[in-house]
Amino acid sequence: MISIIAAIAENNAIGNNGKLLYWLPADLRRFKALTTGNTIIMGRKTFDSLPKGALPNRRNIVLSRSKTDFPGAEAFASLTEALAALPAEEDIYIIGGASVYAEALPLADRLCLTEIHDTPKEADAFFPDFDREEWDVAFSERHEKDEKHDQDFDFIDYIRK
Repeated sequence: MISIIAAIAENNAIGNNGKLLYWLPADLRRFKALTTGNTIIMGRKTFDSLPKGALPNRRNIVLSRSKTDFPGAEAFASLTEALAALPAEEDIYIIGGASVYAEALPLADRLCLTEIHDTPKEADAFFPDFDREEWDVAFSERHEKDEKHDQDFDFIDYIRK
């Protein structure tokens, strides 16, 4: 199964200057719970943004047409090449960035989104537009802002119809 996992603002913003837009500990816990033990695929810039490099307890795959050395990760020149190298029954999570999300969206079986009820002042990376009519909501969980979260947000899992 190919899943896309992302935290998106109301305007589909996902990042600015190579960094996430929001600090949401519950979202980070959900990301870890869903991706641990599975394969994650990311672009080079996303890999470079990880503070400690490859994420532990996951098969890390980086997409890059030029660089091939990513400590703790495998490199492939394209998403097509990476997917062809993986067993069909493998759970795969696409973790960013914007161009990888756009390429993977037509192939995805599931979207695991954190929809943040806010629009950032600045953003330079965006999740691709998608037609929600093509997806069924399989799971939804509302979270109100609190002492650890400055924004309201929802966890929503969509399954392709």
